[in-house]
Amino acid sequence: MGIYLNPGNGKFKKACNSAIYIDKTGLIELTNEVMDTEQNCICISRPRRFGKSMAANMLAAYYEKECDSRELFDKYKIAEKESYRENLNQYNVIVLNIQNFVSVVSSTDELIAYIQSEILEELKEHFKDKIPEQEKFLSMALDKLYSKTGEGFVFIIDEWDCILREKKYTPEDHRKYLDFIRNLLKDRVYVSLAYMTGILPIKKYGTHSALNMFDEYSMTDPGDYAEYIGFTEEEVEDLCSQYHVDFEKEKEWYDGYVFSHDLHIYNPKSVVDSIRRKKIANYWTQTETYEALREYVDADFDGLKTAVVQMLSGNKHKVNTRTFQNDMTTFKSKDDILTLLIHLGYLAYSDETESVYIPNAEIQEEFKNAVEGSNWAEVIKLMQISEKLLQLTWNEEAQKVAEIIDQVHSANTSILTYNDENALSCVISLAYYNAINEYTKIREFPTGKGFADIVYIPRKHSDKPAMVIELKYNHSAEGAIAQIKEKRYVESLKEYHGNLLLVGINYKKDTKKHTCVIEKYEKE
Repeated sequence: MGIYLNPGNGKFKKACNSAIYIDKTGLIELTNEVMDTEQNCICISRPRRFGKSMAANMLAAYYEKECDSRELFDKYKIAEKESYRENLNQYNVIVLNIQNFVSVVSSTDELIAYIQSEILEELKEHFKDKIPEQEKFLSMALDKLYSKTGEGFVFIIDEWDCILREKKYTPEDHRKYLDFIRNLLKDRVYVSLAYMTGILPIKKYGTHSALNMFDEYSMTDPGDYAEYIGFTEEEVEDLCSQYHVDFEKEKEWYDGYVFSHDLHIYNPKSVVDSIRRKKIANYWTQTETYEALREYVDADFDGLKTAVVQMLSGNKHKVNTRTFQNDMTTFKSKDDILTLLIHLGYLAYSDETESVYIPNAEIQEEFKNAVEGSNWAEVIKLMQISEKLLQLTWNEEAQKVAEIIDQVHSANTSILTYNDENALSCVISLAYYNAINEYTKIREFPTGKGFADIVYIPRKHSDKPAMVIELKYNHSAEGAIAQIKEKRYVESLKEYHGNLLLVGINYKKDTKKHTCVIEKYEKE
């Protein structure tokens, strides 16, 4: 057993022995499918604490030929697959956690030399007389070794992108490092499988990738690997049932990353900690201070503040993810910042609409902290008056509600400009920001005869009334209430048995004033 060459299955065994372990061995079936093919290089990026290292340790335990992992895997999903026995413990495995190397070197040249010397030392010790003692280049040593043994290697590289995330490294450092990885893995007959995992997608040079032999899967395009990014909704539901935890609270706080076929992915770090401690809290965001997010939120790019305000209000924002250069220093627009925040896990991405949004309550709190720690005085003031606005709405004080919304609009004209009902919706949602503590908010709530603009449905613990809010631009608040009734929006809330408020809000462009009508709806 070595440190890098065939390190054993102990790390994965610890994961299996943990109080909460979710079977993700289905990932192995996907890697088995590309073993010894031209598609045998896979790069998967996902946020920190989303199980990257666990997956790497699992693959190492499964493939390594110098340990017996049958007892570990026989009880899991992969054991049902045809490829299970064929590949179990059949390969020499080289495992690299690049972060461990980066932490003890001061330059890229040192990093590359250190990686090569450490692995060469183990290879020469293990494969005596098959590698010349004077050989100093890892790729050449592996070529010579393969020519004598015919045995391929599985490479598992964890935290591969850490030097791209550390500011002390220059673009030239990045180039040297990526060239080293390319030389080690590209078109090498000794590579049976290469599995890399990190946070950022592969760095580009201009429009080209330095590591174009890799099939990439990321938070913007996870493909078949989506269910292995985190916990699926079904897995979280099963855990909640097993440990007698409120699933709806878990969903509210940790759901929100939604991929194709309506696949919902949960933050595994937060789910495990909340179930173990029987308490909902900001577990994932506690692993890094809010200043890390604030640094990007405060970036001086046109439109970034508008985008953040829109997302704070519960709306999505259109983004172009294709300009991002896959590092943490090369930013040319707000879209580059927003794309980075997708890969860091602070934002979720909708491939269908090509837009970003804040995924859940845990991260909503983190954005709120970041904004309050910045110089966004107008937004902070808005958040402070939001609770008062809610109370006035519950009290049906329509005139005062309209006056506060006027204040909200005036305070944020530098960020958001009214031009239609969508812009109005954003300001109204932001004005009711504190409603997230009592309600589930649904924009464009589907009804039998159309869509209600905004519906607030009380959470289980809340005794507040549901609210149906209809917005009008250059019409009348009375017309908004009439539309709610005429199109029978409330019928879609027939399962809700509590009090219900109908709220109509109109904005007049010529007077720059809002009007409001609030009615209590009496169920028949």
